[in-house]
Amino acid sequence: MEEDLGSFEALERIVATLRGPDGCPWDREQTHASLKPNLLEECYEVLEAIDDGDKESLCEELGDLLMQVMLHTQIASEAGEFEMMDVIRNISEKLIRRHPHVFGDVKLGSANEVVIKWEALKRDELPPGKSLLSGVPHQMPALAYSHSIQRRAALAGFDWGDIDGVLDKLYEEIEELKGASSHEQRAYEFGDLLFSVVNVARWMGIDPEGALREANKHFRRRFEYMEELCLGRGEEFTTLSFEEQNRLWEEAKKKLGG
Repeated sequence: MEEDLGSFEALERIVATLRGPDGCPWDREQTHASLKPNLLEECYEVLEAIDDGDKESLCEELGDLLMQVMLHTQIASEAGEFEMMDVIRNISEKLIRRHPHVFGDVKLGSANEVVIKWEALKRDELPPGKSLLSGVPHQMPALAYSHSIQRRAALAGFDWGDIDGVLDKLYEEIEELKGASSHEQRAYEFGDLLFSVVNVARWMGIDPEGALREANKHFRRRFEYMEELCLGRGEEFTTLSFEEQNRLWEEAKKKLGG
């Protein structure tokens, strides 16, 4: 009988074969460290598929991401560190432990209460003296990292009373940036400004990383449209004045929207 390629066991066997003595030379050479860029790239490709609303691409990219999980687990298995059943058991135990309102007798009435309880359970799992921010990976993109540590601090009670205080802090940081007198000071104040912008996003329920990705996408589409307009009109974009370029920008915004 032909193997069911839709089964988890089949995928395990395929990955083990790729890493085996007669497998793929590239796969056999990989380590946890060498696969880090691939893992990060696959995560971003999943995010792009979600942003684009492309269901077929999302299905494919989730498979590529799963492949990274399988490879890391196979490498660990070969080294005698852990097996796939350990990975699955760990996440299963964690999901049950952190959802006492589903698998236990705790009563929670809203998604916000669930988040607060989740963070409280995570704090209870920390060793004595461990920072509440210690679980946030330093390798995260800076905007996402800023958002995560601000959220955790807020759940511990360290937060503004309302968004007016958050916005006032943002305006204060803008003024401090304007008053900076050296490059080093400007860089420092600019970091504080970005941090405050992320805090505004958190208060408004906006994912700053996702919002910036969308802004980048809009800018690129508009800029490429301006270049297409120039090409069709026999003009060289780089030779236009800023005023002429700006008129093209407004034309692109009107055409493309957003």
